[in-house]
Amino acid sequence: MATATQAVPLTEHVSKYVAKTRQMLINGKWVDAASGKTFPTYNPATGDVLANVAEGDKEDINRAVTAARHAFDNGPWRKLSPGERARMIWKLADLVEKHAEEFAQLESLDNGKPLTIARVADLPGTIEMFRYMAGWATKIEGNTIPLVLQGGGKFLAYTLREPVGVVGQIIPWNFPLLMAAWKLAPALATGCCVVLKPAEQTPLTALLLGELVQEAGIPDGVVNIVPGYGETAGAALAAHDKVDKVAFTGSTEVGKLILKAAAGNLKKVSLELGGKSPNLVFNDADIDATIPGAAMAIFFNHGQCCCAGSRLYVEDKQFDKVVDGVSQLASKIRIGNGLDPSTDMGPLVSEEQLNRVCGYLESGYHEGAKAAVGGKRHGAKGYFVEPTVLVNTNEKMKVVREEIFGPVVTATPFKNIDDLVAKANDTEYGLAAGVWTKDIAKAHHVASMLRAGSVWINCYNVFDPALPFGGYKQSGWGREMGHEVLELYTEVKSVCTPIA
Repeated sequence: MATATQAVPLTEHVSKYVAKTRQMLINGKWVDAASGKTFPTYNPATGDVLANVAEGDKEDINRAVTAARHAFDNGPWRKLSPGERARMIWKLADLVEKHAEEFAQLESLDNGKPLTIARVADLPGTIEMFRYMAGWATKIEGNTIPLVLQGGGKFLAYTLREPVGVVGQIIPWNFPLLMAAWKLAPALATGCCVVLKPAEQTPLTALLLGELVQEAGIPDGVVNIVPGYGETAGAALAAHDKVDKVAFTGSTEVGKLILKAAAGNLKKVSLELGGKSPNLVFNDADIDATIPGAAMAIFFNHGQCCCAGSRLYVEDKQFDKVVDGVSQLASKIRIGNGLDPSTDMGPLVSEEQLNRVCGYLESGYHEGAKAAVGGKRHGAKGYFVEPTVLVNTNEKMKVVREEIFGPVVTATPFKNIDDLVAKANDTEYGLAAGVWTKDIAKAHHVASMLRAGSVWINCYNVFDPALPFGGYKQSGWGREMGHEVLELYTEVKSVCTPIA
């Protein structure tokens, strides 16, 4: 693996942004934490402190929830017409587009991902998510319902779809800005008010987004942004009895803690959690297209994707060719600072994540796995791990069963479909899967048997605001994006009156 070294110069705005201690947004005001505490966010390419940020905790969450509660119950947001809300959300999208380079640079600095990827993936996805949901603001409808047990009377019966209320949103560090958009856009479109807690590892783009929320004209208190740690700010938000719903994206382990915390007032919960997604390659696949597709499925965003194709199953006749091809591509990946335009893969997000991934590699070796390529930390500074293909694996190994969340794929041969599907589904997760074959009937047959919320055929990691995303089993509850996401942020009210 080559190392990239040259960095793109930061814009003046970004340089000034990270030089100043960032505050939190509560009720339209930028304020310090009630405790006065701050915490550092680090540049994962160097391990150095990047910026300092106000450290929210229970008191700050309470202030933010109070502001959101007032904005929802008494403020103008629900009283605005759907068209007015739509125009503000669309304006927010335009503002993000205007500041796209600043967001991309901040995302690369704070998360470590290549600037080139932030420009072509994170930012377009964010902008289009806001625009897509702006369109839905004017299309949220109820139904009229003919009654069957009216006893001879005549009734007008209909349903209303109304905003769920105050929503606590907790987002992860792997796609910080994009995940903020996935959460904020539908909440705003449906008329909810929000307290957003960004991941403590990557708070900067969410806070910059807060500035644009104000510039877009969205009223005070509708969007509040409180950075802080999960065990303090996140836990307080999930447990707060004035929050009507909590939406969380992150690990399954933390998702279960969110669920327990939410039980106090039985708030609604949606969860987009972990994955250990199988990527299935048949002998009749177009191997020239499959090899780069399988590599991208695991190495995109350094493998820090909940839907990463981290279990590669290849039919026996093509196994050696596919493993060799993916390994060759992995060996050519240029590792380095995300701001270097030649970088293909940046660092993992934190030292904690570096140690986690390296720990899984050691576990795999201890249990008999071998690295066909990569397999260790890259360099001595920053949080870099080599893109890795593990062979000689079996279903009992931790590297096969547990989510690693790094650039590590296990490769296993198979001989028949029934055995393959059983192995693919033998996991507590069910987020995504890939199927590679020229036989379209077989592709759809296998897709129908896979217990996963997304199945990509002869492709991988295809996302769109119109395409629902979420998981089966312990990969979560509910669906992000598409019209299905409206279910997460609305309540249905039945209304009935006699008319004769």
